[in-house]
Amino acid sequence: MAAAAGEMRDKVCLVTGASSGIGRETALALAERGARLVLLCRSRERGEEMRRTIRERTGRDDVSLVLADLSSQSEIRRVAAEILAAEPRIDVLVNNAGLVNLRREVTGDGIEAVFAVNHLAYFLLTNLLLDRLRASGKARIVNVSSDAHKFRGFDLDDLQFERRKYGWSAAYGQSKLCNILFTRELARRLEGSGVTANALHPGAVATRLAQNNGWWAVALGKLLALFLRTPAKGAETSVYLATSPEMEGITGRYFSDCREARPSRMAEDDAAAKRLWEISARLTGLAT
Repeated sequence: MAAAAGEMRDKVCLVTGASSGIGRETALALAERGARLVLLCRSRERGEEMRRTIRERTGRDDVSLVLADLSSQSEIRRVAAEILAAEPRIDVLVNNAGLVNLRREVTGDGIEAVFAVNHLAYFLLTNLLLDRLRASGKARIVNVSSDAHKFRGFDLDDLQFERRKYGWSAAYGQSKLCNILFTRELARRLEGSGVTANALHPGAVATRLAQNNGWWAVALGKLLALFLRTPAKGAETSVYLATSPEMEGITGRYFSDCREARPSRMAEDDAAAKRLWEISARLTGLAT
């Protein structure tokens, strides 16, 4: 991971979905570079195991664990308040947690679950922490997206598949397109603040994503893992964006394999990015 080298001593890094897959490897790499980690996980058991792993590998005993179900906006608000009360600075926020559902499901907030977790959780958590990120100086926001954003089916008038037929690839791909559009509009709004925001494609990675869909999804995941890159390889671009001196001042871009990449034409639509922000603000109660 030489391309991702960067000294992070005394930096505070918050990683969501940090107990498995790409998030786990991202957190480990940041800890090994000297960062103090705040792990946002859903499972206490896996979160505590992650803390033990970081302690064993790095000798660090200052890893914080916060627990939240990112499908719930009240949980996101609670955990954001908890983080703000505990952390006087946040230097890096890595929005990594994700979900794939083969069937349409709705959260307790009445929102389609993939859209809620993969996009609205990024949007709400980032906005709730934004003042602290600004106050921390040259903070970095890293949003894990995917080249799956190039799947067709984006509809700003039906983001929750209330009228269209639900398909897992369309729902997932749309949520990843939302990640890039959110990053683009966020970077515009943060211009001049010193805080940067960038999105990335981690590659086709063998992770626990989609294993909530039953035993057969677990079995299929194990088979596909033979042909996919490892989570450690998938985490390289996240770590690069979070740590590399080369990334200072670079914002609003999309990266793959630690290099800037061209997203889809729709992902560069500033009008769509602005409208998505407005819709997201209404759905999360942030609209004024």
